[in-house]
Amino acid sequence: MAEQEIFETQDGSHSILSRQYGVSYHSRYGAIQETQHVFIEAGLYPKLLTSDKLSVLDIGFGTGLNALMTALEAQNKEAAIYYEAIEKFPITEQQVEELNYPEIIEHADVAPIFRALHQVNWGEEQQISPYFTLKKEQKDIVEVTYDEQFDLIYFDAFAPTAQPELWEASVMERMYQALRPGGVLVTYCAKGAFKRTLKALGFAVEALQGPPGKREMTRATR
Repeated sequence: MAEQEIFETQDGSHSILSRQYGVSYHSRYGAIQETQHVFIEAGLYPKLLTSDKLSVLDIGFGTGLNALMTALEAQNKEAAIYYEAIEKFPITEQQVEELNYPEIIEHADVAPIFRALHQVNWGEEQQISPYFTLKKEQKDIVEVTYDEQFDLIYFDAFAPTAQPELWEASVMERMYQALRPGGVLVTYCAKGAFKRTLKALGFAVEALQGPPGKREMTRATR
């Protein structure tokens, strides 16, 4: 039995089920819907109101969907985005070919951009379009350290039930340090213990309406 299995979510877009952790990479109610709601609308759009030049850190590159939709928004809004992504277990080239985002998302450049995102060598910085630069790091979250380098963090690790160590105070402290003052972390998680951890570290925490299938999500500002 395969360790990872591609399946169709309720909005027609693909996600991947990790049998190792017993969870999927995206919401079963809609992969694209979730990324649009949690990371683009609650994270990227508000930051673009204040600046057309942003640095984004993606914790959990996964299928590349967050990066893809951010790259397309950068192009649409002519905003310069530097995007760094952390992923310990990259998906395979075959899985990339099977994912249906280029067929589902309506944008002239979606297919070449999606392909380019996955062809970037790990550890190398590459300009994907005039507005989007990507660097991918094949590392564990606990190995990364940043110092006030990012305006926005997409915290898209597997759920606390699957990988509780990724949601502990030590990791969230690294996220706090990674953000510039006024920087924002957005995530689908809305667990009380998680939000209390963020507040204890100095984040200003907001509970926002969640994507389809979830009552709440979290936005935290340094």
